[in-house]
Amino acid sequence: MHGGALAGWLLTALCAVSGAYCLLRTRTGTPQERSTARGEALMGFGMAAMAAPAAVLTLPEWTWAVYGAVFGAAALRALWSARRGAHHLHHLVGSLAMVYMAVTMAPGAAGAGGHAGHGAAAGGAGGVPLLTGVLLLYYALYVLRSAGHLIPAGTGVASFAGGSAEGVVRGGGGVVGGGVVGGAAGGGTELTMACRLTMGIAMFAMLLTL
Repeated sequence: MHGGALAGWLLTALCAVSGAYCLLRTRTGTPQERSTARGEALMGFGMAAMAAPAAVLTLPEWTWAVYGAVFGAAALRALWSARRGAHHLHHLVGSLAMVYMAVTMAPGAAGAGGHAGHGAAAGGAGGVPLLTGVLLLYYALYVLRSAGHLIPAGTGVASFAGGSAEGVVRGGGGVVGGGVVGGAAGGGTELTMACRLTMGIAMFAMLLTL
């Protein structure tokens, strides 16, 4: 990841496509599903901009303060919404992770010497190692759990990743039984779950650069 422009552009493309798909989802569904889709679209586009190679796209210094404010507000909103469902806790973790990366990547941040401020940029390690490790562990488990629910039940990979018949999506798009970690309550089609899996992998990859 460090210094890899190709990896940075790949992450940017994946996150932008995921954000665009989430934006399309805001036009349909229940009010709760549309609200969830808006939050995921914001996350996707925010991650896309953050992952762009710094050698090609250098964000202004004030951008990181805007990131912190926007995703700090998103975190407060997710915390408030968590009263109605535990799946909002995943959005809370994601928003806080974005705030953490913005603070760490901001110019002059302690321990970020030489860090270019983008997910694929070269530079020294930054952030708090323990906190970074906890977030990496969370997203690793999230990715494995999400992938397990997209793999047909009965396979060894699905069993290892925590998949089950209850998490398999029917051909018609409905989810049977329980959802993925982070919840499928905001929309449960197979494509939606794959979109969330993609953003989970991208977040894990970006955290590795800290």
